[in-house]
Amino acid sequence: MRAPARERREISVRGIVQGVGFRPFIYALAQRHGLTGLVRNDAEGVHIEAEGPPEELELFLQGIREKAPPLSVVETVSWRPLAALRERDFRIEESREGVRRRALISPDVATCAECVAELFDPVDRRYRYPFTNCTNCGPRFTITRSVPYDRAMTTMAHFEMCPECRREYDDPSDRRFHAQPNACPVCGPQVRLLDRFGHEVYSKPEDSILHTARMLRGRAVVAIKGLGGYHLACDPFDARAVRTLRGRKARQDKPFALMARDLEQVRKLCRIGPEEEKLLASPARPIVLLERLERSGIVEEVAPRQDTLGVMLAYTPLHHLLLHDAGIPLVMTSGNNSDEPIAYRDEEAFEQIGEIADYFLVH
Repeated sequence: MRAPARERREISVRGIVQGVGFRPFIYALAQRHGLTGLVRNDAEGVHIEAEGPPEELELFLQGIREKAPPLSVVETVSWRPLAALRERDFRIEESREGVRRRALISPDVATCAECVAELFDPVDRRYRYPFTNCTNCGPRFTITRSVPYDRAMTTMAHFEMCPECRREYDDPSDRRFHAQPNACPVCGPQVRLLDRFGHEVYSKPEDSILHTARMLRGRAVVAIKGLGGYHLACDPFDARAVRTLRGRKARQDKPFALMARDLEQVRKLCRIGPEEEKLLASPARPIVLLERLERSGIVEEVAPRQDTLGVMLAYTPLHHLLLHDAGIPLVMTSGNNSDEPIAYRDEEAFEQIGEIADYFLVH
């Protein structure tokens, strides 16, 4: 009896296919179709070698195009035949840089619901950890130094994962499999609250966010380090605090954006319909212009002579914690002097906005 026909194909996938859970998706898809071979990132996208019955290979290719992870953008799928090797398993290999570096990197993605749940779960090991993330969310483009998108090519390279994080990172069935910014309080970045002279205000990282929230309720202007740079924050219900920020920033009339904890909080400020809700809650977390409610309580100084407010939802764990602890929406405007680039390096921030902010929440 003749053995069933087997083919091996080299498959190249191009688009936004790194840092979006694509390799574990390919691994699971290959398992489902009984294929052997390998998958890895390369400098142009994702490289796959798949071997099995021709009809299963066709279904595999169809699955790549039609069932790709939601954060991915598959632009092209091409293949060529290879000699069959009759391997016994399908594996995920280390990335290869290659000569041409053309891989597209996903933009930063707002914290997913699962990570938010862990963030506020007192028994979870990432409880109140402001850098919680997984394959489905978190920083991508902002932390990338080169391609392929692997931890060694990101700003997380010098944070060595603890055994628990390493176990998650190496497990194809875990939602943190090859999540390059994967970290926890034991092995990852920490926040610090500093005054404008760079002196540490609180020595315990876990206290810094709570104390920042209290200072914001006490009329302070705080520079908060985000992903793409610094924000300047203050209490939007306190006219004196907003006037202080305007005066220091030399921003006379241009409206300030607000950041809210959730849609429920937004509804207390503005009128929103289904389309606005969809935009606000999308992974990009854009600033959306909304009609201001007359009794919102937001002071006129936030958006002088405007009937609208620019509002966005929290999009990092740090924001979620800060807004939870503050209990109110916050002014969240660009961390710069008017007409200057947004500061993103700490030394630049202290030099550029040291006379604007009373305190700095850094990491």
